[in-house]
Amino acid sequence: MNVDELRKHAAELRFTPQEPVRWLAPKELARTAVKVGLAAVFAGYSDKREIQGALEMGLLRAPLANPGAEEIWIDFVADLGDGFEATYSVASALAADRLAVAGAGSLPRGSLLVLGGDQVYPVASTTAYEDRMKGPYRAALPSAPDQPLMVALPGNHDWYDGLTAFLRVFAQGRRIGGWRTRQTRSYFAVELPQRWWLVGLDSQLGSYFDDPQRRYFETCLSPRLRPGDSVIVCSAAPTWVKSDEEADAFNSLHWFDRNIVRTRFDRESGRREETGASIRLWLTGDKHHYARYAERLPDDRADDALPPDPRRRQMVTCGLGGAFLASTHRLPKTLPLPPATSRMREKDDPPPGFALAQHTYPGAKESRTLVRAIATPWSPYWLPRRNRGFAVLAGALQLVLVLLATGAFTVAEGRFHPLDALRRAGADDVFGLLCTSAALFVLPFLFGLSRRLLTGQLPRPPSGPVVAVLFQSAVAVAALSVAVALARAVPLSWSRLWILAILLSVAAVLGALLGSQVFALWVLWTRSGTVAEWQMSGQSIDDRTGFLRMHIAPDGALTLHALALDGTCRDWLLAKVADTPAAWARPVPGTPPTVRPIEEPVVIAASGRPRTGPGTPG
Repeated sequence: MNVDELRKHAAELRFTPQEPVRWLAPKELARTAVKVGLAAVFAGYSDKREIQGALEMGLLRAPLANPGAEEIWIDFVADLGDGFEATYSVASALAADRLAVAGAGSLPRGSLLVLGGDQVYPVASTTAYEDRMKGPYRAALPSAPDQPLMVALPGNHDWYDGLTAFLRVFAQGRRIGGWRTRQTRSYFAVELPQRWWLVGLDSQLGSYFDDPQRRYFETCLSPRLRPGDSVIVCSAAPTWVKSDEEADAFNSLHWFDRNIVRTRFDRESGRREETGASIRLWLTGDKHHYARYAERLPDDRADDALPPDPRRRQMVTCGLGGAFLASTHRLPKTLPLPPATSRMREKDDPPPGFALAQHTYPGAKESRTLVRAIATPWSPYWLPRRNRGFAVLAGALQLVLVLLATGAFTVAEGRFHPLDALRRAGADDVFGLLCTSAALFVLPFLFGLSRRLLTGQLPRPPSGPVVAVLFQSAVAVAALSVAVALARAVPLSWSRLWILAILLSVAAVLGALLGSQVFALWVLWTRSGTVAEWQMSGQSIDDRTGFLRMHIAPDGALTLHALALDGTCRDWLLAKVADTPAAWARPVPGTPPTVRPIEEPVVIAASGRPRTGPGTPG
């Protein structure tokens, strides 16, 4: 059965399967805009991180597969609470006792599952968590004898309700199927085998670490770090990539590295002392793709591709948990962290450099192709095909513009009925209206250009919203021209009312299709900012997903497996789950998607340990 049929069994499933969020649908645009606006205005007043200082403070320890085990498997997934089919496909792969990986044998399920942010879309609420995250993950793993631990980090979508629902779901010790939650705050520190540590940071709706969070890590983490300890840091966003455009974006993570991990404050001496520990791996989601940056070593040549070397620190973005796919072809190739233009007073000098690895998901070539699909009418990901509500909005907008233009045209022609004006209009009349409309838009540009030239400033291109208005106005003129042509071709014996209704219908349909296409071209033309992100979010591609599976071996080396699901399950079966007080049903994939490696496993040596060999190609 498909997802529509599954919804009919919502009572048996104990949740309602959801469709992927259509980000350019008018309802979602309006709702998300309101939530984001409220979050931006009231973030400083409803920040629950300050209140969390009163909650229990403690260090977590990862459960081991066997008592006394010296190794552990860890799963990382982010951006997961979107459409049911993609979310549940990933959850099923994570829940498998042993996961078959094409060309790589099988890998055991992780004893620790890390949720890297945005566990729900589009905005957080109790119902949204139940239907988009808790329900699917509970059904994927109803129970597990080893009781794997689940820890979660809030992303920006988790923060849109002030973190209320997030704390209720993940910070009250409740089970989610076979996974158990034990964190008490929106951040955490987990002790791992072989002197590894896993840290989850919460810096959402701001670029700083609140005082309770700072004191938590100064109390629970820093005093326990010893020379040679290795740290994995999970953050809610890849601020290292953002630092390419925002020089201060990486400041918080760099401060945490310098003041919590590498050094600590000794209260007895009143001075800072070295811990001898270091961050070996940064993990994040937020961007719905896979990309890895590897640290450049002193003996690397500037222009050469980085050979695999376990000594390299790694920065990995993997937001493939079920949300729409994001592009990769505009990622910066190199990153000095922090940049020289950063305003931090105390920072590493010279800054360490990181280079983008060869393999991304999607690949750069495929990414360029996918981006263009939003403006390709024959593509299944064409904007109006994936966002029908947006096409309706565009049609209504163009209809209003055509009515206004027709009214102006009627007044200019001196007619009492719009249809008479349209019937008697010629090409020169339409062209005159076009020139008049164009002049109204060009004059502000000329005025702005003259002001910049008089002040000695270079002219700059018009802003995105202005270009969008120009494009949509052009569509309205085109729709009016079609209306004129149709009005002249219709016999005079036809009823005026019916003719006007036909003309308006044609204008609305033409506006919906052509208006959506022009908007898609504008989105495609934009190179940065929120509008550029619509290139992929407007397509809602949900059949390319994945996650990370990591292994800390007895020798202390960490091996990172980046895994992709080639496809999303669309066919489901129902299976009964014996439970008390009553049985319930869970979906079972009819044909589970194939899981394959995105790239060869990446080996990261523990801090302070000798190099164990050439490593696995990364």
